[in-house]
Amino acid sequence: MNTFYSKLLAAGLLVIVSAGTALAGAWTAPKNAFYEKLSYNYYYAHETFDSSGNRGGTANGGTFTDHNVSNYFEYGLTNDLTALNSLTYKWLENEDNSNRSKAYGLGDVDLGLRYKLLDSAVGIVSTQLLVKIPGTYDKTDPLPLGNDQVDTELRLLYGRSLYPVIPGYGNVEIGYRWRADGPSDEVRYLIEFGVDITKSIFTRAKLDGTLSVDNGRKQDSSGNPTTTNNFDLGKLDLTVGYKVTPTWGVEVGYRPEIYGQNTAAGANYSLSVYFKTQ
Repeated sequence: MNTFYSKLLAAGLLVIVSAGTALAGAWTAPKNAFYEKLSYNYYYAHETFDSSGNRGGTANGGTFTDHNVSNYFEYGLTNDLTALNSLTYKWLENEDNSNRSKAYGLGDVDLGLRYKLLDSAVGIVSTQLLVKIPGTYDKTDPLPLGNDQVDTELRLLYGRSLYPVIPGYGNVEIGYRWRADGPSDEVRYLIEFGVDITKSIFTRAKLDGTLSVDNGRKQDSSGNPTTTNNFDLGKLDLTVGYKVTPTWGVEVGYRPEIYGQNTAAGANYSLSVYFKTQ
């Protein structure tokens, strides 16, 4: 297995395009301010990453699709403390030459708090606590919507405005996710850049990575290739947005999975509308 540091270096070389504006990253929302984004996502995979990181076709010519509607919300409890929530309703299908499974319902729900530790000329430093709870499904379903167990994640975030050099920002995150029951614990990392191209058009790019700690217990195959045990994954998230007014706008996104091990290898396409306080 490649080391975390080599993957992070590769990530930094890949993320050379720009990224856009939101309340996320290391920044906290001002008191009583909010940011909400409603998205339609389409994920498709007909390949997998094997245990050596090689990309190839699935067994029996299988394909996996995930149509989902997600909502992400942030609210400023104080100027330094932001509450966040994310939930998704999914329609899944996994099909190969001999079998076809479908499932739909509420997936896992994220609840979290982000606290600003430092705000200075050198940037913003924050910490974030996130808890993932299972949705309304059962892991014994033929095609479960998740792992049906609780995750707890602690993350450190650093963000810095790139003004006046360019109208944009940079953000780096590193975290550890403790996973209950069978799945392996994970190291989570993210590199993000954003820029305003004009007063109305912005773009951003993220390298969003997961590195398995390889301490998970063996599990039977669930039928969902995205909920495997002991997997690594790197996703390049590219977004272009348009600010219709200062308080709402639209985004289109493309998120290919560019490296990994022991998991599906696909891509996600998204269309989003966001709302925020001015």
